[in-house]
Amino acid sequence: MKELTRLWTLFQPYRSWMLLGTTLAIITLLANVALMSSAGWFLTAMASAGIAGVAMNYFTPAALIRGSAMIRTAGRYGERLVNHEATFRLIASLRVWFYQHLEPLAPARLQQYHSGDLLSRIRADIDALDNLYVRVLVPVMVATVSILLFTLFLLFYHPILAISGLIFLLIAGVGLPIWSQARGRVPGQRIAEDEATLRTAVIDGIQGMAELTLYGVTERQATRIDTLSRGLIADQARLSSDHGLTQAAVGLCASLSLWALLWLATPMVHDGRIMPPQLAMLALFTLASFEAVAPLPQAFQLLGRTLAAARRLFSIVDTEPAVAEPAGISPRPQRFDIELADVSFRYPGAATQAVTDIRLLVPEGSRAAVIGATGSGKSTLFNLLLRFWPPNSGVIRIGGHDILDFHGDDLRRHIAVVSQHTHLFDSTIRENLLIANPEASQGAIEAACRVAQIHDFVAGLPDGYDTWVGETGVRLSGGQGRRIAVARALLKDAPILLLDEPTEGLDAATERDLMQALDKLMIGRTVLLITHRPAGLNWVDQVLVLDQGRELARGDASIVPKAMEARLLAVGPNIASGGTS
Repeated sequence: MKELTRLWTLFQPYRSWMLLGTTLAIITLLANVALMSSAGWFLTAMASAGIAGVAMNYFTPAALIRGSAMIRTAGRYGERLVNHEATFRLIASLRVWFYQHLEPLAPARLQQYHSGDLLSRIRADIDALDNLYVRVLVPVMVATVSILLFTLFLLFYHPILAISGLIFLLIAGVGLPIWSQARGRVPGQRIAEDEATLRTAVIDGIQGMAELTLYGVTERQATRIDTLSRGLIADQARLSSDHGLTQAAVGLCASLSLWALLWLATPMVHDGRIMPPQLAMLALFTLASFEAVAPLPQAFQLLGRTLAAARRLFSIVDTEPAVAEPAGISPRPQRFDIELADVSFRYPGAATQAVTDIRLLVPEGSRAAVIGATGSGKSTLFNLLLRFWPPNSGVIRIGGHDILDFHGDDLRRHIAVVSQHTHLFDSTIRENLLIANPEASQGAIEAACRVAQIHDFVAGLPDGYDTWVGETGVRLSGGQGRRIAVARALLKDAPILLLDEPTEGLDAATERDLMQALDKLMIGRTVLLITHRPAGLNWVDQVLVLDQGRELARGDASIVPKAMEARLLAVGPNIASGGTS
């Protein structure tokens, strides 16, 4: 149960809200029980007085009944209001807490997780944690206080009545929840896992529809989703069935408790120890008291799902980042040259080095390109420069400072990236641009878009910069999305610019327009480009050619054809002899 302890620690900022909500819930329950029992006493007493032909004061009990009804109504409204407010605040806080732990793990430690799985954790699993407060903690505290008060009330009349009522309340409030938790633990865990797997499968099916159709396996994917759905529904049906059984059992306990009370208290009425109106009051009091324990079986049934969700969240939160943050403050470089000194790196679990003994110096304000085939280590250099992974050996410096001495956010504040895979959020063009600089004015946004040659297109849209781009920018073309990325890099105004295959997959006209925009973006910045295309590199000052993670050649753009020719000559005989490259 260490998950419960950790969750309770996370709840600390909202414990005052939780205490207020629990207090209101207790007041509401007591008001309801008082209303039921006093109404039973009042009706029976009025009937007895009428039969006997005597007068009685009905103002006081009538006021008690009306007061209880008003307190119950106000208390229920206040309890719902406070508990909903506490729940929403808590869920929002948990999402922020989880993201703060998730962000330092990207991308190195998150490669083993599918995006659908992470989405399930940050949404469904965190949503499941509200069960702990609203459906477990509050009902348990309300039941504990109420059972104590109800037992003391019955003890005032006779110990045997208190013992009888306590036994049935404990059966319904302790025995049934224990049974529910035991029955719901395994299905609850499976539901947490199946929901994540199902969400992942659906996302795979939607995002990979073209590939699934091409290979003719859409039916197989649909069958997999259907199998997962059936398993999830089966577990949910089992929990629903158990919930129905426990609610029936609570009702049975209430009825048996009432029967036992009447059986024990009726002789007391004959003996004069209890008056007839008090018997009616005790009967309705007994029935109403089981409202305190009725939510507990379902609460503990959901506990398995809640704890499984908590374990899934803590498994990520407890993961150590690939690169530890330094203890001190980040350096403040006075210049922004890039230096790679004998850098080597191997991905965890890989058989070979991704890059080996790479040396590169890009002076401030100059432009360099790293060229090579797919798998030659180009993207690895970017991952190392952005401090996503630490090099196994060698040093990477920016402005003469080891990048491991920077905090991750501080380092990346000096770097802007334009990638072939531009990610646009499902929001407006304006919001996607403001990611780079939340304080940017409309004038600054338009100026950046003019340089990126996208302003005229955006201004011509019916909603202008408030146009919704859709999920992953689906409403924009690839060239338009990348020009927005260029504008975003301009708004960030970072001194170092990393270009990751920025023109890949674009037609000739779009590529020409984008390169014109990039040329303006690169002015005054230290630029490093990675590409596998040897053509069109005359605008860079130096070129580093990689082959299987090692330096093949370096120099100006003129050395690239020679290096590629040498590479082909080296590979040719190997292929001819049946080997591999």
